[in-house]
Amino acid sequence: MKSKKLLAMAASVAFTLPVLAQSNLTVVNFGGANGVAQQRAYIEPFERANNTRITVVAYNGEMARIKAMVEARRVTWDVVEVEGPDLSRGCDEGLFEKLDWSKIGNKADFIPEAVHDCGVGTFVWSTVMAFNADRLQTAPTSWADFWDVQRFPGKRGMRKGARYNLEFALMADGVKPADVYRVLATREGADRAFRKLSELKPHIQWWAAGAQPPQFLVAGDVVMTTVFNGRIAAAQREGHNLKINWVGSIYDLDFWVIPRGSRNKEAAHRFIAFASTPEAQANFSRQIAYAPTNVHALRLLDDRVLAELPTAPANAREALQFNINFWADQGEALERRFASWAAQ
Repeated sequence: MKSKKLLAMAASVAFTLPVLAQSNLTVVNFGGANGVAQQRAYIEPFERANNTRITVVAYNGEMARIKAMVEARRVTWDVVEVEGPDLSRGCDEGLFEKLDWSKIGNKADFIPEAVHDCGVGTFVWSTVMAFNADRLQTAPTSWADFWDVQRFPGKRGMRKGARYNLEFALMADGVKPADVYRVLATREGADRAFRKLSELKPHIQWWAAGAQPPQFLVAGDVVMTTVFNGRIAAAQREGHNLKINWVGSIYDLDFWVIPRGSRNKEAAHRFIAFASTPEAQANFSRQIAYAPTNVHALRLLDDRVLAELPTAPANAREALQFNINFWADQGEALERRFASWAAQ
């Protein structure tokens, strides 16, 4: 009798071992073409190599969701992709874990902007101007053209928010890229940016998700739009004749963070470390035209891929680096003002 019980117990343990051995992780990103690229370059290879099941969640950068989880101490997200200002603000507010870089990699292997106490820069991307060359025969060459609805009649797509739009408005009003943040830091400069936005307001079709601008262009809903450069490169690979104007583009980084209170911190560190290797980042850049932050990844990419990246010399020549510190300091007030302005 005792031997039968022992056999039953052994069978039960053997049955449950595979389940116990497999860990679970929830990774949150911005979805769309970016999400597909991450699935191929990070998610699936990491699952295979680590006997880990990853649940992927797509979001639009809603920091309120992370804050609610952390404050309620019911954190269900383990690794989250965030934009630069959200990294700085979230770190200051205690929403993210301080990372153990000894578990991630050598800081010297990354571009300086990618190294942060609470986050690891995962790729460099740009917000650019794009248009459908099948529908617009004359190519716009500046943000002044983006605002010129007489010469280029039709709707403009813009991401709903103050970030990037205020910078574009000032450049459209004649401010040089190098002077944008100096001007925007003053009350008069902010007023100037909002006045310029008001000129275009009747012609704006707002977007929230990165997948929307290419769809707007293909459908003919807008004649030009602000957009993440990788989304246009993805649409081009699908055969759409969409073009990018890189002049006055704004480049920035996205970061991996671990929400404070994650129950899978060790696995989260392992995932971030894997996604930060040269091989994984190079694979990601082959899937979508965002530049790696690990400097050794560039040597693994061919010239065709390198030419599409925001960091390519021709693309970065007249670009503006997004000022994380400015938006961390003044962003909350400017976003409130934008929300009020947009509702009028």
